Amino acid sequence: MRVSGPDAEDYLQRMVSNDVEALAVGEMCDALLLTAKARVIAPLRILRRASDDFLVLTEPELGERVRAELLRMRFAAKTEIEPEEHESWLVLGGDEVLDERPAGEEVGDEELERWRIEAGIPHWGREIDDRILPAEAGLDETHISFSKGCYPGQEPIARQRYRGKVNRRLRVLEIDGDAPVGTELLLQGKTVGRITSSVPRLALGYVRVEVPDDARLELGAKAGFARLR
Repeated sequence: MRVSGPDAEDYLQRMVSNDVEALAVGEMCDALLLTAKARVIAPLRILRRASDDFLVLTEPELGERVRAELLRMRFAAKTEIEPEEHESWLVLGGDEVLDERPAGEEVGDEELERWRIEAGIPHWGREIDDRILPAEAGLDETHISFSKGCYPGQEPIARQRYRGKVNRRLRVLEIDGDAPVGTELLLQGKTVGRITSSVPRLALGYVRVEVPDDARLELGAKAGFARLR
């Protein structure tokens, strides 16, 4: 959606987790729209098209939710928030390209999913939802600025980073066996994690932080094992 107007920069800076003011024209950043308790409403990618014009990208199923949240909190800000439709391509190992298909070979869904899992990139509805803390998914390293001003969810985000800890983290796992989404990961008979995405011999999953890196994890009730990468 387009967020534009005299107050667009200031409004987005107060609403999202990353530093929008630091973007030059043509630059983009990843960010989060959060609740006051730091639960994820939506992952965002924000492109600055002009000093007072931003394109806010999110997952297709989250567009209306993001627009509703931004409109609800706009109050007296001189900002227009309107939907736009774009096609985008993810260049593996590069940037996102809008509306103009880049040169190169297009990969299939399975190959793309394997690349995503191997890179440890979380996906909405699998690794990210309103039950996940950003730090559990590693989003505090990519989607959050710890030097900018206030935004919804900032206090619990900062408190967790500087005073607390998370109990689980997203990990890449090598799989020996069958590990469909939802498979529990067991260590000495105790559940220590679960699979969130998988392709043959590779998976993403949340694993408790106390699990040693060299641990051999059982795949729930199925015959097979998993090892942390």
